Amino acid sequence: MPRRLMRCAVPLCVFLAGLLAGQLPLAPSLAHVSTASAWSATVPEEVVRQASSARLGRDAALADVSGVSGTAVWAVGQTGLWDVWRNRGIVTRWNGASWAEVPTRGDATGAGPLRSVSAVSDNEVWVVGDGHDGVPYVGRGGGSGIDRVVVPQVRAGDWLRAVAAEPGKAVIVGSRGGRVLVVTSGPAWKVHEGPDGVLHGVALHGKDGWAVGNNGDEPLILRMAGGAWKPVSLPGIEGGYLRDVYITSARRAVAVGGVFTEDGTTVPLILRWDGKKWQRETLPDGEAELYGVTGDGKGGYWASGYDAERPGEAFLLRYTDKKWKPLRGDAGAGDRSVRLQSVVRADDVTMAVGHVLADDHYSDLVETFGPVADSPVR
Repeated sequence: MPRRLMRCAVPLCVFLAGLLAGQLPLAPSLAHVSTASAWSATVPEEVVRQASSARLGRDAALADVSGVSGTAVWAVGQTGLWDVWRNRGIVTRWNGASWAEVPTRGDATGAGPLRSVSAVSDNEVWVVGDGHDGVPYVGRGGGSGIDRVVVPQVRAGDWLRAVAAEPGKAVIVGSRGGRVLVVTSGPAWKVHEGPDGVLHGVALHGKDGWAVGNNGDEPLILRMAGGAWKPVSLPGIEGGYLRDVYITSARRAVAVGGVFTEDGTTVPLILRWDGKKWQRETLPDGEAELYGVTGDGKGGYWASGYDAERPGEAFLLRYTDKKWKPLRGDAGAGDRSVRLQSVVRADDVTMAVGHVLADDHYSDLVETFGPVADSPVR
């Protein structure tokens, strides 16, 4: 296998890798970055933070979130995380007051761990993950349920990580045999196999599209142009990887991830697209891993992740006043680890989902940040 390519063959192995360490199927080589100081901040006075749960039960975790409004937010993940034979993919919907599970239909074997969701409207929602039959799971539906979609070009051994959808179109990314994989819907599904590597995030905006990941040594970004996906030039970042990307316009996009360092730590990585090239953002020193990113379309961004130096607190970065500043949750009681895997901006509310690991058990977590005048969590 080229470079340091690694891929878990068992679906639970892949999902646990993301939950336990934000790890990647590709393990980049390492770089040295100073971590002399740590992130430090509290929730700004103009923001109300509340922690809650979708109440999925014991050993459950959320992996991704997508929303079309403050009363139509969708999240996916799984329950029974420790049991590879009985784990179950979960699709759940927030209606502005409570979470309710949405059934997966049309497949006797059922959905395994689900990794990604993209809501075009409240009646067109795409999800991807693993199927219990050994074939990657692709689903589409709405509030009444999600039906499995048969994609003939997707086969056992393929790894589907993320989906982005617009009206009449969905793009799914991942890896196949150590090479990046892009699957596009349409009258006939199309498959693109690119260079060595894996893709972890994808975003669409009209005619623009970006897919992000890493090639085993450095970050990797593909751009959609004329219906084709091609790699673009990036700053050299040894040991870097990307997990998610958000598009505001043809001239604005942000990608987030991390950099593995020589001393075994991980520092956050944020790249910004200015319409001509990708540039690395300057961030304060400190350990952190970033998994998801969203924006408000007006120049504001939020990135969700994990801070190894303060693992018991929910951790996000907020871009405001031309700087990335931390948002933190409460430390909580006892020895625990909190990871926010994904984040979405719906109306004037920022909602991040993930999990809490305590006493060897998982529980799903929803962290919501909204304006003081109208606290969003019920």
